[in-house]
Amino acid sequence: MRSKVIAAACLLASAALLGASCKGLGPQTGSETNFLTSCDAGCGDGLACICGVCTRACSAEGECAALASGAQCVAVAERPVGAACAGAESAAFCDLSCSDHADCEPLGAPFRCQGGFCRAPGDGETAATCPVTTLSVGDNDRTLTVGDTTRSYVVRLPASYTGASPLPLVLDFHTLGGTSAAEAEASGYRELAEREGFIVAWPQGIEGAWNIGPCCTSSRDVDDVGFARALVQEVQAEACVDVKRVYAVGVANGGGMAYHLACNAADVFAGVAPSAFDLLAESEQPCQPARPVTEISFRGTADVLVPYAGGAQQAPNGANITFLGAVGTFERWAALNQCTGSPSAADESGCSTYSTCAGGVEVTLCTAQGGGTAWGSAEIGWATLKRHSLP
Repeated sequence: MRSKVIAAACLLASAALLGASCKGLGPQTGSETNFLTSCDAGCGDGLACICGVCTRACSAEGECAALASGAQCVAVAERPVGAACAGAESAAFCDLSCSDHADCEPLGAPFRCQGGFCRAPGDGETAATCPVTTLSVGDNDRTLTVGDTTRSYVVRLPASYTGASPLPLVLDFHTLGGTSAAEAEASGYRELAEREGFIVAWPQGIEGAWNIGPCCTSSRDVDDVGFARALVQEVQAEACVDVKRVYAVGVANGGGMAYHLACNAADVFAGVAPSAFDLLAESEQPCQPARPVTEISFRGTADVLVPYAGGAQQAPNGANITFLGAVGTFERWAALNQCTGSPSAADESGCSTYSTCAGGVEVTLCTAQGGGTAWGSAEIGWATLKRHSLP
């Protein structure tokens, strides 16, 4: 049984509704109350108004089972001396953990998975309105026009998709010379999307390449950042997408494209998980993201195409480029995200993380000793990405 602080609800409920009853209250553990909707007096469906939010009071685990499978009766931590919450007669409330929005569907459309728990919008938020879905469950071949160029991609809705609540969206970029179909077969995100319940799209690069600084297309006017932005907007118009939980992943040149989006479209992408690529030197690939952005990279020490140590290389289009190297890229992202302290020691998967960064983001490098050019772990990448959303 996890200890929660009911006082944290005051941060999410409307201040106009709370009045003076919650003044002086603040989060005591950093956690948040669940099943939230602003209230000032009573709540329907058997819920109690506790410190300005509707939630179900309980005294035993079984009392929460009827609300949703997996709900727990969680004790309220002691509140600060002198602080009081109107209606907080109960000593505990029901709490439901989640890994995605589908876990919250038994509670109704307003509830979303945020920070690992089901919550309805508070503090002036409104529930997302889902568009009429025009895509089919499974793979959908699509095209869109960026400038005067027609681009193609495949987007997949998981079998669990209902259109009733927003799902995360992952853009998965193929390697140099690759295809969207080959990336879908190899990266692991297709299978993971089915298990975890998110939408995934595989864009197709012009000439099988992505335009990153001086690398890697021969057509230097290709607007791949504009393509990615337009793709996200198209999918959001055709399916129910959580606009705060859009991510980019990819391998080799596709991993470089994921980095490029973190640098140039951090207003759209909440996090990236590149494999087998690094940032280029600042003079070649300026990177000044508009906000801190979570980044987890996968690198092999024996990669002969993108050397782990970095250095000067000649790109397939003939351009001279300079890789920062795996560790150099790791440290560059730590600086960009204003991380403090030292990274954690590498775990059993070779992953080391800066966890104290601006905006609550993370920066992680996962190193495979003796590994070459390869796709990183979709499971490890997604486990990090799904913890983060746009502010």
